[in-house]
Amino acid sequence: MSVAFEEAVEGRPEHFHGGATGGLLETAGYAALRAELAKRDREALLKPINITVQYLSAGKSRTSYAKGRVTKLGRRSANLTVEAWQDDRSRPIATAVMNVLVADPKE
Repeated sequence: MSVAFEEAVEGRPEHFHGGATGGLLETAGYAALRAELAKRDREALLKPINITVQYLSAGKSRTSYAKGRVTKLGRRSANLTVEAWQDDRSRPIATAVMNVLVADPKE
């Protein structure tokens, strides 16, 4: 997943706003979880339990990328890790740990 740098995501001049970076991490996490649920033919309502973001370096005026990974998917909750980077994936600008409630839509 990626977000191009533009005025809507700019914080201080020539830098990504921290909220835009956090939003990218959260969206990438939910996308990874939805993809994993689809592989298992599961429908679910998702609700955040906890999201912890670590800002590691400033996002510059270029495209930011993020990828989420489901570390555990149980019947009622999921744990995810997410990384955001710009030029070099081995040098993330931020990471997140997400705990998500996975509710059955029929209940």
